[in-house]
Amino acid sequence: MDGGIKTISDLAWLTPLRIQKSPDITDFNQLVLNELFIGKGKAISINFTPAFGKRGKGKVQLFNATCVVKDLYSEKYLNLKWFNTYPGLKKQIEAFDSFTFMGTVSEFNGTFQIVNPKINPKVTLTQNQMLIEYPTVNGVSGNHTKKIIEKIPNILWDTPLSIIPKNIEEIFNLKPTDECFRILHGRVNSQASDIEQAKDRLIYEEFFKNQLSMLARKLKHKKLKAPLIKTSDKDLNFFKKLFPYKLTSDQELVIEHIKNDFISSLPMMRMIQGDVGCGKTTVAIISALMIIKNGGQVALMCPTEALATQHIKTIQSLLLNELNMDLLLGSTKPKEKKRMYQQLEDGSLNLIIGTHSLIQKNVNFSNLQLAIIDEQHKFGVEQRQTLTAKGKGVHTLIMTATPIPRTLQLAQYGDLDISTIRVMPGGRKGIKTRIVTPETYEKYLSFIKTRMSIGEQIYIVVPAIEESEVLSLQNVNSLIETYRKYFPEYKIEALHGQLKSEEKSRIMNEYSLGNINLLISTTVIEVGINVINSTVISIYNPDRFGLSSLHQLRGRVGRGEKAGFCFLITDKDTAKDAMGRIRIVEKTTDGFESQKLI
Repeated sequence: MDGGIKTISDLAWLTPLRIQKSPDITDFNQLVLNELFIGKGKAISINFTPAFGKRGKGKVQLFNATCVVKDLYSEKYLNLKWFNTYPGLKKQIEAFDSFTFMGTVSEFNGTFQIVNPKINPKVTLTQNQMLIEYPTVNGVSGNHTKKIIEKIPNILWDTPLSIIPKNIEEIFNLKPTDECFRILHGRVNSQASDIEQAKDRLIYEEFFKNQLSMLARKLKHKKLKAPLIKTSDKDLNFFKKLFPYKLTSDQELVIEHIKNDFISSLPMMRMIQGDVGCGKTTVAIISALMIIKNGGQVALMCPTEALATQHIKTIQSLLLNELNMDLLLGSTKPKEKKRMYQQLEDGSLNLIIGTHSLIQKNVNFSNLQLAIIDEQHKFGVEQRQTLTAKGKGVHTLIMTATPIPRTLQLAQYGDLDISTIRVMPGGRKGIKTRIVTPETYEKYLSFIKTRMSIGEQIYIVVPAIEESEVLSLQNVNSLIETYRKYFPEYKIEALHGQLKSEEKSRIMNEYSLGNINLLISTTVIEVGINVINSTVISIYNPDRFGLSSLHQLRGRVGRGEKAGFCFLITDKDTAKDAMGRIRIVEKTTDGFESQKLI
């Protein structure tokens, strides 16, 4: 099975998304918002409209469908809706005089509906039937997972899987793991309190494992020896003067932390945390220069090709062409890769910048002394360790723009020393954030047209590429047509993860050169993209993004001397709790402060 699931224990830890008792077939008067419903009715009308995507080997055209159903019992009507469905559904429904359907009740424009219901569901429709839904993992459907889990013999459900000693379980009154898995997988009838206790027990187990792993890493780390990296004040001042701005007091302090780490006998394990645009990259470049000056090699690993490309351009712009550096990406031609592999092994390449390509088996170093990980939350611990294992006693510098509360620092990053940059560079006008509602949408459109008319550029960010099952969710394919109608005189392009690397690079290059006025994108622009002329970013359905992503996205603008503007575009269906979180982002541009307001 895919998704890293290789053992029975792995399957047990893949708990269901939800477990519900199947209701009886009932009339439409019994509809309750957000609850499972099973009804029976007759199709009155079926409306099919083409969707953007195609699916399957033959690339069959997909459709969005709406079926109006008349209840056989109450004479009332209900809308059933499907997104990205196959054309055969229409014939299937038309073949029935009446049919049974099952799904969760939702609401749109004040009217009940069921999105993507199951037709004539193959379940025993009794009050005690348990409907269990598993998540899709790396393309493996929840239904496939469910079938595999159902084949697990009963005797294995009674096998304890805990690594926690019995005496600790007794002290903290923890349920045995086998009992917890039976509860969470719906193998036994349970009360809500039992389910919560089972979840808490497994959370405790996960933290326990995490702490053991962290302790093991720390003990292993203490056995390693690192080369001493000494940097004179003269060299350090030279490195700082390469930048066209004065470093902040926080940057100076973090550099001092790193300098002290380099003269320790242990490999550095340091994380720099700070909001977007605070100057973490500047500190990382200076750290790399300190290593290279002493004859070592440096690897800078980024989560995206766009960010890796930007980093090498930044370093080149500092007149550092005398450094022998290169860019290793998944899209790099084989001939170029082979050359880089050879130069890394013979030590003639000082600095290599790249993506996950850096941790491939073919990549070997002559004298790797510093591994820099940009946006650590995009990588796992194993990926970090794979890179540092390519040298002996390699120093590690990790950067993150995600504010990490102290409790999480201790629990998740206890093997790292953490430095924080709070002071932002001078000369910036800052970013103004505003929530846009349907009532203020026209005013917003007028504002971005004004900004484009004076030569500034716009980012539009949406959570999806194609139309979603969630009716109000905006997407790239629909918005690009909408904005081209709004602003026919401007150049508008789309960027998303399904494009080929060459096409993504072309679009970002054109945007960087100012040849594209408005770029509609998914979160592929979230990390590190730096186009100074971009002054506005508009984020549709901000409730679909976490606080970390919203801060990252907002940081794409206001990076130069021009003021930045961030618009959070909501609709009238946005939930109250989600609006509360969005208002936090509107109130503060400081990621650390926003954590306190949650």
